Amino acid sequence: MKNVMTAGAALLLSTSIASAGGIDRSGNAYSVLFEDGNYAQLSFSTVNPDVSGDYPVGLGGGSTDNMAESYLSFGAAVKYGVTDQLDLALFINQPFGANADYTAGPYTGLNAEWKSTQVAAIAKYQASNAVSVYGGLRAVQSEATIGIPAALTGAVPYTAETEADTQFGYVVGAAYEMPEIALRVSLTYESGMTHEFETSEAFVGASELDSTTDIELPQTVALDFQTGIAADTLLFGSVRWAEWSVWEVRPALYEGATNDRVTGIDDDVFTYKLGLGRRLNDELSVFGRVTFEESNGGEASRLAPTDGSTSFGFGGSYAIDQIKITSGIEYALLGDATDGSGVEFEDNTAIAFGLTVGYSF
Repeated sequence: MKNVMTAGAALLLSTSIASAGGIDRSGNAYSVLFEDGNYAQLSFSTVNPDVSGDYPVGLGGGSTDNMAESYLSFGAAVKYGVTDQLDLALFINQPFGANADYTAGPYTGLNAEWKSTQVAAIAKYQASNAVSVYGGLRAVQSEATIGIPAALTGAVPYTAETEADTQFGYVVGAAYEMPEIALRVSLTYESGMTHEFETSEAFVGASELDSTTDIELPQTVALDFQTGIAADTLLFGSVRWAEWSVWEVRPALYEGATNDRVTGIDDDVFTYKLGLGRRLNDELSVFGRVTFEESNGGEASRLAPTDGSTSFGFGGSYAIDQIKITSGIEYALLGDATDGSGVEFEDNTAIAFGLTVGYSF
């Protein structure tokens, strides 16, 4: 039961739909550390959001149309047992991202893109039959672009583009397991880091500036659990805190001209997940999960105009010989929000599909 069911839980973790400021996309994906033996995994997901709002009468009314672009994510991981007690693992994924583009109404021309790649090298030590500890280093490379129309700057259009920047952090964690009942509880901490972006800014036709923009990425704590609750039935879930209140974008030229930030997140984000898996036979299992992020209220960012979410995911895992193929789909109801100009974003949704292929060797 352990081998088949945990793959289902891991898949849905890797295909979660971002709502934390529109930039947190993958959460922690270190469950490969607990696969038996040597193991390699490839994952793919696609997310299709539908986020639009209605302009107030003062801005002429009408719809913003869909401002959130679809995106693809890829990931890879490999774990190798050095000894009976020591495992080494390498992870590659895309933990943060943003794809916003307004094409209708006064906000036309407002756009932003954030790209990132993470590489993490983690070691896990089996301290006893029940207790393991793990930790290692992670490197995150990011780059970003943004465009703001004259209607929002009060003057002329604004653009900014960064060079790619790489920063380093660390991961530490511990787990307790009782394999006879498929019980595992793990606690994982990821340190924050601060990008120091070389940035080229311009108010088009007016002024330009090359500067350094510091943008802080959050530290996180995740508590994951799974346990057998009946024959061939697994309960799993997690609670994750991310310190998104530290994240804001304040390029020097823009802040000097407007005395404001481009965008930011005012509150930390708690994400709660609870799921149930069922093994149907030695090859096939199915699973479902609910994910909840509470709304915080307040003024929404125009580049991420949702507040909280509730999503529902389900899928299945098929194992044959040394290969496990897992697929799942997730549907999210994105929380209503209002931005600083009174644009109301309501009844928005997103849908994601994920595929993971694992190989034991």
